[in-house]
Amino acid sequence: MARTAASRPADAALAAPTPLLGGLSPEAFMRRHWQKKPLLIRQAVPGVRPPLGRAELFSLAGRDDVESRLIVHEPGRTAGKKAASAPTSGWRLEHGPLARRALPPLTQPAWTLLVQGLDLHVPAAHDLLTRFRFVPEARLDDLMISYATDGGGVGPHYDSYDVFLLQVHGKRRWRIGRLKDDNLLPDVPLKILSQFEAEQEWVLEPGDMLYLPPRWAHDGIAEGECMTCSIGFRAPDANGLAAELLVRLAENLDDARRQLYRDPAQPATTEPGRMPSDLQAFAADAVMRALRDPLQLQAALGEILTEPKPKVWFELGDPLPEGAGVVLDARTRMMYDDKHLFANGDSWRAAGADARLLRRLADARRLDARAVAGASPEARELLDQWAEDGWLHPEIPDSTDQH
Repeated sequence: MARTAASRPADAALAAPTPLLGGLSPEAFMRRHWQKKPLLIRQAVPGVRPPLGRAELFSLAGRDDVESRLIVHEPGRTAGKKAASAPTSGWRLEHGPLARRALPPLTQPAWTLLVQGLDLHVPAAHDLLTRFRFVPEARLDDLMISYATDGGGVGPHYDSYDVFLLQVHGKRRWRIGRLKDDNLLPDVPLKILSQFEAEQEWVLEPGDMLYLPPRWAHDGIAEGECMTCSIGFRAPDANGLAAELLVRLAENLDDARRQLYRDPAQPATTEPGRMPSDLQAFAADAVMRALRDPLQLQAALGEILTEPKPKVWFELGDPLPEGAGVVLDARTRMMYDDKHLFANGDSWRAAGADARLLRRLADARRLDARAVAGASPEARELLDQWAEDGWLHPEIPDSTDQH
């Protein structure tokens, strides 16, 4: 007897309570809290350990391919010789790469090191991020880690996206409140709220986690040395997305269907500076024709949402060996819709068994050797190409798995 949709393992997992969400199932969390209200979760990840040590983190912050920031808070600090009597905000921001000697001493309080995209460089961080794949990949952004000495923080602020704040080392005191005034402090290198009114306050210890929807004001202060992982979700801006889509659509226009403006009925004019209304209509129709094809629009959206971030590049590899499974590289972004597959800014039309196979790869981020062996020649050629491009890697099955 065929199983019903509700009885499939994937659906059952979405309905099962989990400590990660405070005993809620992913379905219940998304229904009650996602984009609606905060949730404090004690021991969301019991026994959690930092994805990497302090020395490794400092070394990573010094790399050119890693996005890092240093934030130092020194209240009452003066501006220097040009305005020695005028105190500044006391906030200092530096962008990486940051050599170890550029970081303050560990004994200095109130400084924070932020490293973005940790999941792209540290397998343990990538594994941690995958726990949140009950949210569509199109929304999942990255895992940022915040290291802070005692009193360190980035000031009261708000984000325009959803975030899970997981404490992985030490303690941090969080204060949160509804955003009533989004005005920012002037002449400060950070986006710090000028008016912040806390409604709730907690101290988070390792394993505790706080979920915040967009536009909830919050302020986190380290109590002693601490590390916090922020699992962030991107929310495309309508104007920015429209601009990117139009550029991508223009790049993909078919030259064979190129149409030139013609005006054989244009009369002589005494107003040469006036824009011809026929040309305005031609321009509007050109844009509408570019938007009229839903497949082109869907392809452009998928390509945009899987585009690798700046500073991301792949190391070239070899075609897949026989008998191997595959696993996507941590830096690969892969998605699909009903007609397309998308990976790292490219798109392919796919249907039938090939589409089902590659959708499994996008969802699970790996295929076992048996699945790869059953791929069509066309799908196998694509997997080999991705292996050579470094987008995925061979996964050799353990001999014990074959018995």
